[in-house]
Amino acid sequence: MQKLLVEFGMGTSLRRGDYTQAARRAVQDALWHNSINLAELFGFDKEDMHITLDVGVQKPDAVDSQALREVFPYGQVTVNVGHGGLDVARPDGSGNPTIMANVALSVGFDMERAT
Repeated sequence: MQKLLVEFGMGTSLRRGDYTQAARRAVQDALWHNSINLAELFGFDKEDMHITLDVGVQKPDAVDSQALREVFPYGQVTVNVGHGGLDVARPDGSGNPTIMANVALSVGFDMERAT
């Protein structure tokens, strides 16, 4: 496996306290800022992409990993969720905090193809 690309993103859930929503927005932030044609560049099918998604939030157990996999239109996606990100309390102390999620998205291929 050869890692060829790493992208970073940040996303928030401003009022709902939804860790999955914040993480999904962080993934979109990482993806939507570029147009990467790695598969075509190396002569692979897009399904051959190995995508590793590392997510950091304050409550990792509150993230739906399958919902994050569904953001990707193709590729083999592995999701790792760990402690990170930031919860920002409301100034008046009421309601849900603002959730901030960070992601690192790595893309690679098995460069030694079977013949």
